[in-house]
Amino acid sequence: MYKNFNRGSRGGGFKPRTNYGAMGRRFGAGGRGRVARVFDPTSVINAQQNEDVIIPVENYTSTHSFSDFKVDAKLQLNVLDRHYGSPTPIQDQAIPEILNGRDLIGIANTGTGKTAAFLIPLLDKIIKNRTEKVLIVAPTRELASQIRDEFYLFSKGLNIYSALCIGGENINRQKQELRRNPNLIIGTPGRLLDHVDSRTLRLDDCASVVLDEADHMVDIGFLKDIQYMISLLPQKRQSLFFSATIDGKVRSVLNAFVNNPVTISVKTRETAANVKQEVIKVDSPHKKIEQLHDLLKKEEFDKVLIFARTKHGVQKLADELIIRGFKADAIHGNKRQSQRLRTLDRFKRSNINILIATDVASRGLDIPNVSHVINYEAPESYDTYIHRIGRTGRADKKGTAITFI
Repeated sequence: MYKNFNRGSRGGGFKPRTNYGAMGRRFGAGGRGRVARVFDPTSVINAQQNEDVIIPVENYTSTHSFSDFKVDAKLQLNVLDRHYGSPTPIQDQAIPEILNGRDLIGIANTGTGKTAAFLIPLLDKIIKNRTEKVLIVAPTRELASQIRDEFYLFSKGLNIYSALCIGGENINRQKQELRRNPNLIIGTPGRLLDHVDSRTLRLDDCASVVLDEADHMVDIGFLKDIQYMISLLPQKRQSLFFSATIDGKVRSVLNAFVNNPVTISVKTRETAANVKQEVIKVDSPHKKIEQLHDLLKKEEFDKVLIFARTKHGVQKLADELIIRGFKADAIHGNKRQSQRLRTLDRFKRSNINILIATDVASRGLDIPNVSHVINYEAPESYDTYIHRIGRTGRADKKGTAITFI
């Protein structure tokens, strides 16, 4: 369908939006530029959720155990070494279908176990055919790195090589990895196409392809890149498509990508039942930082993810919290990839207990044991709100989401 598609001006980046929400003058809200759209969650907090749900996850009983899946014995041992309980709903239903070679549409939020749902059967496919090439495309560097970390755990002792192709890292080192003829290539659209342009990567021999968080790739401007990549793939392939939502633009990608797919939806309620949602009214722009300070001093705020809307705003807030004595750091697009990964590791290890992030930088991250999510600056949309607060209340633990308005 896209054989004559011109790569043209690739949507590899995104334009930072106007900094919204008053941080006070010193935090650079400033009031210049357009007024950004804002979603006020008050009306939906604790509201009745949508009923277009296929599988009620909270009442779901797995039909398989991990030992039931017909995969290579060494791979199965690596899976069992992770000490998972029962497969999650997406794993329980997707793994058998992928093992059977079906194209698949997985409608699932972050944190549902979808990375393992596609990695386990695809690794088994590689073990059975050592010439198999798998391409996994993710919207952000952090998510791509996280997928590779999962790959390392599942592929221990299997002699399967991978290449990670993301921006912010040494491209020559990536070229060296690609020259090793890896079975698994993981990357972001922009950097993958950089390698295609330099002829260090061919996509026409990738027999299995995963588009992960496709909705977010479209949101941040990768639509043309994805369409162009699809045009370079072989006609005969297994296509796995994962997305939290499917709207018009995402559906256009979907229609060109999959062939006679099985669809699995594990979105239950839009917000988790174990996430307590609250709204805090901002007394005045100059008092907002003080209100945040008072919250963070409370003992129960032990691992906090704070969202602001721009890279500049995120860094300003992190700097201020550090000055005030909090163990905080920030991730955003102006930081080198090595810095972002190091900061994430410090947060996961609780060397810092406050992480401030933009929506793009945080997308797809799986950070365990987040006690609180704070929307210091309100999100632009309902979908963004849901994605933010879904960072807490995972794995049957309680969490709290607080939005400043």
